[in-house]
Amino acid sequence: MSKWYIEKGEQGDVVMSTRVRLARNLEEYPFPGRLDSEGKRRVNEQVKNALLTDEHETALHYIEMQSLSREQAISLAERHLISPEFASSRDGRSLLLTEDETVSIMLCEEDHIRLQVMKSGLALMDCYVLADKIDSILDKKLNYAFDDRLGYLTQCPTNLGTAMRASVMLHLPALRRSGQLAVLSSTISKLGLTLRGAYGEGSEPRGDIYQLSNQITLGITERAAIENLQSITRQLVTQERAAAQRLCSNIVEEDKIYRALGVLKNARVLSSGEFMDLMSLVRLGAARGILDIPIEKINELTVSMQPATINAAQGKALDASQRDCVRADTVREALCEF
Repeated sequence: MSKWYIEKGEQGDVVMSTRVRLARNLEEYPFPGRLDSEGKRRVNEQVKNALLTDEHETALHYIEMQSLSREQAISLAERHLISPEFASSRDGRSLLLTEDETVSIMLCEEDHIRLQVMKSGLALMDCYVLADKIDSILDKKLNYAFDDRLGYLTQCPTNLGTAMRASVMLHLPALRRSGQLAVLSSTISKLGLTLRGAYGEGSEPRGDIYQLSNQITLGITERAAIENLQSITRQLVTQERAAAQRLCSNIVEEDKIYRALGVLKNARVLSSGEFMDLMSLVRLGAARGILDIPIEKINELTVSMQPATINAAQGKALDASQRDCVRADTVREALCEF
């Protein structure tokens, strides 16, 4: 079965992916930060049994995080299926995952349940509907920690209320190069949203990839939050396209795109940072019709050429120089026909 990220969804030239995440806790247990190993095991079992024995089973696979190698765990984080923190500390934690990686459910991360749905392109309502369906299955079988005034109770107070975080992953090379992102980011924050690096708070926007997400969860409905995010996303898409059209009309900038493709098609050694910078230019060229390369191919390479994901695919821990050679060989072969 193909993975969700090997697709080009709606607004796929700018919007790489959509994620909707729900945080839930069980009433009869302390938050994970105060749970011992036996308590975490019981929580994991309850959630697993609630989903895997349901008549509407969503083809989820149950994975105990301790059964994975370090490379496999970090690869999951690189693919945004789990948080980096969840990958770094695996004791007492489990994951429920569909084969196409659309649905992933972290158990005993910051909260007992972190349910997320991811799809390619701009698909906020599709992601929400599926997340809500799975949440309803769990709600029928588990006792959620819920307060009539505060909504869903979560370990971090900033998630109280709907406990929903919706986000879109955006490729914004033209807005970044034109210097408009700083002003836009400030404006966006006043609208209850935040724009940051692809791996969340404090992360760098490698490859000009940014995450736009809702900040407000209290005193607002899920649908209102999604509609707000959808509206701002469409405005950013329009602005990125306009900035890209201006940028790519410059022969010097167009030359950079072709040079980037030339390096990727001929390099024998390719570091992760250089790959992301060059691939960002190539994706810009493909999105604007300068290069005849499918966006889906670029999306797939962007995910599969991350350090731990290369190690996981190779089945061993390569050092940086070995990975750089594997990355160069794989990218060269993938782009040779273009």
